[in-house]
Amino acid sequence: MDELDSLRRENASLRGQLAQLFEQNAQLVEQLARLNERVGELLAIAQRKQRKTPAAVAVPLPVPPPVVEGEQQRAFEERPKAPEKPIAERTAKTKAKPTGRKPLPRHLEAEEHELRPESCAACGGHALDVADELLEEKLHVVKEHQRRRVVRRYTCCCRACGERTTLRSLPAPYQRSKVTCEWLAWFVYQKFWLLTPLDRIRRDLAERGIPLAMSTLVSFIERAADLLSGIDGLHWKQLLASSWMATDGTGLKVIVPKLPAAHNGYLELYRNDELAVFQYEPDKRGDVVAAKLRPFRGTLTADAEHRFNDVFASGHVLEAGCNAHGRRKFRDAEATQPLLAAEGGAFLGAMYGEEEKAQKLALSDDALRDHRQQHIRPIVRDFQRWLDAVKPTLLPSEPLAAATAYYKNHGTALFRFVDDPLVPIDNSPTEREFQNVAKLRLNMLFAGSTEGAHRACVLLGIIATCRALRVPAQAYLVWAFERLGTHRDVFDLPLEALTPAAFKKTLG
Repeated sequence: MDELDSLRRENASLRGQLAQLFEQNAQLVEQLARLNERVGELLAIAQRKQRKTPAAVAVPLPVPPPVVEGEQQRAFEERPKAPEKPIAERTAKTKAKPTGRKPLPRHLEAEEHELRPESCAACGGHALDVADELLEEKLHVVKEHQRRRVVRRYTCCCRACGERTTLRSLPAPYQRSKVTCEWLAWFVYQKFWLLTPLDRIRRDLAERGIPLAMSTLVSFIERAADLLSGIDGLHWKQLLASSWMATDGTGLKVIVPKLPAAHNGYLELYRNDELAVFQYEPDKRGDVVAAKLRPFRGTLTADAEHRFNDVFASGHVLEAGCNAHGRRKFRDAEATQPLLAAEGGAFLGAMYGEEEKAQKLALSDDALRDHRQQHIRPIVRDFQRWLDAVKPTLLPSEPLAAATAYYKNHGTALFRFVDDPLVPIDNSPTEREFQNVAKLRLNMLFAGSTEGAHRACVLLGIIATCRALRVPAQAYLVWAFERLGTHRDVFDLPLEALTPAAFKKTLG
């Protein structure tokens, strides 16, 4: 009995200890849950900070520079100081911006309605006098109308001579066309200015009870491009005769017969401040570009690509570079060399700051050249000395070494804008034009044929030229189609008088 009681007591003691362990385990699980919640909160905070300052998260350690001695060490220590970022001047406090609803634009056509009670709401009497007027204005929309244009022409017979006379019909884009000049201009505007996919235009027309086959819409694009191809060719001749142009390119998928997949073609843009010409090429061959630009005598702003080597080797074309690429290289190099890369970027930032001042002052020609030589040229000299001092201290594999090599190898082209007022500091306007191409490419996926790619280039170039000249594109297209279509012999105008620049002069 004593042994049994002893066993019972030990069993009860073990049960008590086990209960305590279970309780401690529950407390630990609860603490672990709290810690997990806290870790989740900290991760969320870190992610928010990462979105605000992505460069400050997961930055690798700076790469130690190679050991330099003697003259190189002295040159590095005595390198030019980076320009300090200008402190914005404090201005007097301006009045707070007006709040509330802004008035609607006065140029909009007004649709007016007058609402006057016919009887008294209290007693029903009809003898009412105007005591007050409540006026409200709202933005209104009237959906554009798709209409039929019916032209009924009468043939008359002369009583004196018996001859029959019939008046000529209204202008149309081509003989026996299904659409008017206004409709074709609207269609091209939808596709190449608003970048609306053809299937959406087709569905919108079908919603209005106008069923048109996709092949019919494609034929409209072909007709419009063929009408405007002469003007696009004239723009190309004018670009080749100019003293400066810029170029860039991007990919374009094209369906080529007998190929198992879409061909990766190449879309090029050549432009200046007033003209834009898109051209399609099946590849990026340098000899094709050299042959294309053989008549050109001037300065070409382009990326530092090998395919332009033959163009510049001829000596007839001067190379100008894009400092936006170099500026990005220094920003990327801040991941491994934050201090030195920031120093180099400060020189470029100071150049851009002076260029921005010139743009605000609307400087051009000799005034712009004088401003650049007075304010930007000293920055360029210091930057070149800085490059000479820093380059020996960098490892060849570092991103900052690639950035400095970019300016050491292409410095003449990158700083050509200082002496030539026609040359911009970078090629960003050309690259921005490709934003529209990217949206169009996303919507259409590919060009249906090589001919389709060439026709798309014609319309893209005309629209881009209108955008550069700030000409209303749809109005110009109507004006051009009327003079290039069935009434071309009536107007009898040369191509020089049918360009967007010529249309701009008619606007006054």
